[in-house]
Formats: sequence, structure tokens, C-alpha cells
Amino acid sequence: MIDIEAKKQLICDIGKRIYAKDFAAANEGNISIRIDQNRVLCTPTRHCKGFMTPDDICTVDMSGQQIDGKLKRTSEVLLHIEIYKHRDDINSIVHCHPPHATAFAVAHEPIPNCVLPEPDIFLGEIPISAYETPGSQNFADTILPFVDRTNIIVLANHGTVSYESDLETAYWLTEILDAYCRILILAKQLGGIKYLPLQKGRELLAMRKDWGFSDPRSESVDAKENIADFASFKSSWTQSEIEQTAFASHPSAANPSQVPPASEASTQGSLHLSEQSIELIAQRTAEILRDK
Repeated sequence: MIDIEAKKQLICDIGKRIYAKDFAAANEGNISIRIDQNRVLCTPTRHCKGFMTPDDICTVDMSGQQIDGKLKRTSEVLLHIEIYKHRDDINSIVHCHPPHATAFAVAHEPIPNCVLPEPDIFLGEIPISAYETPGSQNFADTILPFVDRTNIIVLANHGTVSYESDLETAYWLTEILDAYCRILILAKQLGGIKYLPLQKGRELLAMRKDWGFSDPRSESVDAKENIADFASFKSSWTQSEIEQTAFASHPSAANPSQVPPASEASTQGSLHLSEQSIELIAQRTAEILRDK
């Protein structure tokens, strides 16, 4: 027998974690649990996830119509319903706005793989869906190209959605992703990231498969010739207006001839900076001489 009250309490507990981690400011974000083939528990709209009680949780059917609850259900429940319809193995969903992952969503910057072991093993490749106005069916449909090939999606100009068989694990996926994105941003400030060698990328992908995680990149692992080959969602970038600018893919260590020389633009930038410095020094010197 399903303990619905316990599941409502779990939603509240995860809501507190989301709010405490700054993954959802004010009334942002939504959480759901599927309790049977026809009913879904979900958070209410315009209600802070950090201060919910079990009485606040709503119940909807698989069309998104509310069938129980004193508060109005979240306006984005259609996103949850669409995931449940396409994944029989999924019973829990977390949608929120973790700041570092959402920065990638706003920048339309694909999240690189083969940098840290844990994200590659537990998350795999993370797609970015096209933007649509939240709450609409069109918004819910943006996850369709990816929903059966991953358990976490970045929503362009919006946030993230993660889903699993249980709510605890769905939440952990979001936390892992935001921690990884934060590390990437910090590394960029230090000068950039260093991709793993090609063979080490293959080993991580094989490890992910051995641990039971499905991954579209697992096909023809040995045929991959470059770290960039580990981006199986790359074909979706044009539709989602995604462009890799902050984290250019690293050429294969096996093909050092592919390493590009220092760009002409970079050299010109350095010269331009030096000329500016000289001009400022000259101006300051002239001012000092005039004052004497």
C-alpha cells in the first residue's frame, strides 16, 4: 500500500534542500512523485519550496488536471507529465534553477564532458533543450528529443529538470550537475579547463556502462577519435541555438598535429594591450611634467 503522506513529506524535505542550496529562489521550482499510473503528487504554484507542509501538496491526473489539494498545482506540471508518459521507469522529478547550471542555460553553452570523472559517470552527457514559454505544452515538449536518452536536461534560458525512479536520486543529479558547473566556471576564471586524454574518456564511458547507466555515447566507444566525439547531442545544438564558445573541445592527444597554433587574434589582443599601457604611461608622464 502506498504511503501517500510519507511521499508528501518527502517532497517537502527535498523542497527544503532545494531552497537551502539556492536552487530555487522565492517561489521558483517544482517537484513531483508519481504514485500510480493515473495520479501524480506535485508542489503548488507560488509557494516557496523551503516552507511547504504535506497539506500544501497537490494531486493531479495524467492530463495535468488537479484532483486534490487546497492550493493550486504548479503551472509547469505538464513538463512532469510529459516525462512520466515517456518513461515508465521514472517516478520522481525535480525542476529548479541551480545558479551555476542555469548560467550555462542562459549562455547557451554546452556542458563539456571528459573533465571530471564523477559527472561523466553519474550524469553522462547533458543536453540543452530549446527555449519555450514555461507552463505551456510547447514548453513540456522541448524535452522530447532527449527524455529517453538522459535523466537530466538543461532548459535553455530557464533551469534544469532531473528525473529518476526515486526523489532522492533525482535531487542528487541536480546537485552533482550544479557543483560540476560551478567548478567549470571557476576553472575558466583560472584560465580554462584541461580535457582528459581520449583513452581516459573511453574508460569513463565504459565504466558508466558497467555500472548500469544507459548512454547514447556508448555505441562504438573505441571508434571515437577525439574528445569532441563524446558529444552525441551535438546535432541538437542548432535547433536549441547552442554554441560552444567558453569551453572549446580539446583535440585528441593521439593527434598532436590537430593542436591549433596561437591565434592571430590573441596575438593582436596582447599587442593592443601593450600599446594601451604605453599610451597611458605617456599621458601620465606629460601630466606630471605640466604640473612642475
